Amino acid sequence: MTAAAQAGLPRFVLLTLAWLPVTFAVWYFAAPILLYPAFALAEAVLRFGFADLVRAVSMDGSTAVVLTTLKPGQAAAGGQVSVDVNLLLYSFGMPMFAALVLAAREAHWPRVLAIGLAAMLPFVAWGVVADFLRNVAITAGPAIASQTGFTQGQRETIVFAYQFGTLILPTVVPAAVWVLTHRPFLERLRTSR
Repeated sequence: MTAAAQAGLPRFVLLTLAWLPVTFAVWYFAAPILLYPAFALAEAVLRFGFADLVRAVSMDGSTAVVLTTLKPGQAAAGGQVSVDVNLLLYSFGMPMFAALVLAAREAHWPRVLAIGLAAMLPFVAWGVVADFLRNVAITAGPAIASQTGFTQGQRETIVFAYQFGTLILPTVVPAAVWVLTHRPFLERLRTSR
């Protein structure tokens, strides 16, 4: 039994809270490196799934910059629409997961941490793609949104994907991954009461 499981739930909660500032700082400052795989996955989806809308995709710090084929409207002849998507908005569950892993102090925690963070990357990419689509199909205004060719049903699907990727996935996925990777720890916590 690990020390965290022996000490019980209050100590585990305090350790988790103690690790949160550290893990959030590491996540924030290392975001361009930590989030590059999620960016690459989002870039692939955007380039191949929406090639008619996307001209180029680049990463500037922790922001994905998508240059589109869309025109801004009558007033800006020759201009192009660019969309910035902040990857931090969809990856804030990563430092929460890391704090939980570090607080549990289980054997092989580096491997569990790496596997867990890798498992979250597709969900971060989901948020990035959904945010881009929401921007061009809904919030950019009718002059730009009409150029996308999305139907009303597709726009509603985009809104759902965006809300799911913003409100649900960043918090639920890290918790689910942690529970799946720490079932023995949770059992020991339960029996230590």
